[in-house]
Amino acid sequence: MDSFEWNKIIGAVLGTAIFIFVVRVVAEAIYEPERPAKPGYVVEGVVEGPAGGGAAAPAEEAMPDWGTVLAKADAAQGKATSSKCEACHDISSAKTIKIGPPLYGVVDRPRASIAGFSYSGAMKAKGGNWTYDELFKFLKSPGAYIPGTKMSFAGISRAEDRINLIAFLRSNADAPAPIPAPKPAAAAAPADTKAAAATPAEAGAKPATADAAKKPGTTGN
Repeated sequence: MDSFEWNKIIGAVLGTAIFIFVVRVVAEAIYEPERPAKPGYVVEGVVEGPAGGGAAAPAEEAMPDWGTVLAKADAAQGKATSSKCEACHDISSAKTIKIGPPLYGVVDRPRASIAGFSYSGAMKAKGGNWTYDELFKFLKSPGAYIPGTKMSFAGISRAEDRINLIAFLRSNADAPAPIPAPKPAAAAAPADTKAAAATPAEAGAKPATADAAKKPGTTGN
C-alpha cells in the first residue's frame, strides 16, 4: 500500500473524529437538560452545601426541654439510630478508638478529652462539654456546627431522632448524666387591670343609692 492510500485512511479517520466532536458539541447545546428548581425527593440525612462548597449553616431551632423530653424519649429507638454512628465509633464500655473517638459515656464529657485520639484543631478550640444542647446541635449537622471537624457525617435532621439517640447515649454510661428539672410552665397572662377596676356603671350595673338600700316602710331616721 503506497503513501497515497495511507494518507486517505488517515484523513478519513481524522475527518470522522472531527465530525463526531462537532455533532456532540451541537447536541449538548441543543439538548442541555433543565435543572428542576426543587428536587423530586429528598434523601434523609443528607445536607446540601452552598454552591461555594462547605456545609450550610443549620437553621436555628429551639432547644428541647430536656427535663421533659428525656422522660418520654425512646432510648431503644435511639439505640437503633446509633447504628449510623457505629461505623466510626465504638459505643461499648471497651472504649476502643476507631475512626472516631468512643461514645461510651459521652454525655456531659469534655470535648476532645479521649487520650490517644487525634482531634481536629476546630474540635479542640470549641472547648466545653458535650451537654444535651451541644449534642443536639452537633448531631444535626456536625460540619456546619463545628467547621473543620474531622466528622464527615451529614447529620440527623429530625429532632425526635436526635432526642432518642441522646437518650440512649445518656444511658450508655457507667453513671448516666443527671436529667435537669423540667422548665417551669409559662406564667399566665396578667389579669386585665382595667376590667378588674371597672366601675359598676361601666359593667352595666346600676349604682346603688342610699334610698335603694333602705327597707320598705322605714323613714331613714
